[in-house]
Amino acid sequence: MAVTKIKPIKSTLSKALDYIENPDKTDGKMLVSSFGCSYETADIEFEYTLSQALQKGNNLAFHLIQSFEPGEVDYQKAHEIGKQLADAVTKGQHEYVLTTHIDKGHVHNHIIFCAVNFVDHHKYNSNKRSYYGIRNMSDKLCRENGLSVVVPGKGSKGKSYAEYQAEKTGTSWKGKLKTNLDALIPQVCSFEELLTRLQAAGYEIKPGKYVSCRAPGQERFTRLKTLGADYTEEAIRERIAGRRTKAAKAPREQRGVSLLIDIENSIKAAQSKGYEQWAKIHNLKQAAKTMNFLTEHKIEQYADLVSRIEEMAAESGQAADALKNAEKRLAEMAVLIKNVSTYQKTKPAYDAYRKARNREKYRAGQEQAIILHEAAARSLKAAGIAKLPNLAALQSEYEALQAQKEALYADYGKLKKKVREYDIIKQNIDSILQADRQPEREKETERG
Repeated sequence: MAVTKIKPIKSTLSKALDYIENPDKTDGKMLVSSFGCSYETADIEFEYTLSQALQKGNNLAFHLIQSFEPGEVDYQKAHEIGKQLADAVTKGQHEYVLTTHIDKGHVHNHIIFCAVNFVDHHKYNSNKRSYYGIRNMSDKLCRENGLSVVVPGKGSKGKSYAEYQAEKTGTSWKGKLKTNLDALIPQVCSFEELLTRLQAAGYEIKPGKYVSCRAPGQERFTRLKTLGADYTEEAIRERIAGRRTKAAKAPREQRGVSLLIDIENSIKAAQSKGYEQWAKIHNLKQAAKTMNFLTEHKIEQYADLVSRIEEMAAESGQAADALKNAEKRLAEMAVLIKNVSTYQKTKPAYDAYRKARNREKYRAGQEQAIILHEAAARSLKAAGIAKLPNLAALQSEYEALQAQKEALYADYGKLKKKVREYDIIKQNIDSILQADRQPEREKETERG
């Protein structure tokens, strides 16, 4: 995997572009590519898009850096991965320039993309969530290409992935307390024993009408009742007695049927009799749900289940391809609409320039409009556009395709969910069949 960093560009956009396009760093500009603009005129094209922004802001662009493990990836593959990352981040709506630098000990990509998109002229919202989305996408692309992890150094301003995951799953004082309670409740016989175990874990207990706990380093006490309906004193007593189960929302991918737990090889089951008992009950329930699922879906043979999974996987793959094609066409249309619009808006200035007696003087006064017109004309010619299409018709087609893409995305999501569900069913069936064969193997061993 690669290390990623992103920072805003608030001034000197042209200098930043010049730096990343440096021929000495990019193999004579062989490793320079762009989307929605020409890299030679990117600063002017960015500026034109920024002038149409619907929101105020100081950011002109964003500079994304993707660094790879030294000696692990060649520059062509790095550039390809960088393009896939840039496309995923900008979603076919922001102009960008991508370069791959090979002058250092490690290959790294620079992506500078406009802070405003050229489709509806909204600004890109850069925050922690969007950054982790970028990093996860970069990691995914690197995994697909067999690349390893580059761990950021201690001096890195960004958080490590482990830190992010811990934060995501809840490391607040309340989150930690809930986690500790959930772990201890199956192991204790009374509410009082639970409090004793919490004290042993370092918590300070404050008795009263509402029991409160405070972890080492925590400033204020946390009342148990503020953790939710499953954590009031009455609810905890009922959970310990086995008269109540935690009404937790199952993870999205595990709603319905969940995987069976391998109790025999579970460290947690070996350490906690309470957990072992819970796991046995869980497995019985999931085994029953698994059999009900097979009956409801009229699957009588193991081969039928395998065949159904293969069919759905193929259907999911087809849906993914259709979605990618729609996204590619949308990106192409967005650029076409941008170029047609720019061409039309700058044509009067360009026509006047061609008719001017003193072209040099006229160009000096209308240089930006002329450069934009020439860039749009080059892009249209490169796209094979001989006759200028109707802009309103293009925009209508784009909106229709966008609606089609959203429908495809919804269908693809449902198919992925089904594939995951069937995969869980198959894993459960495999576990049940393996458990059924175990006594036979033991008898054969005894006979031998």
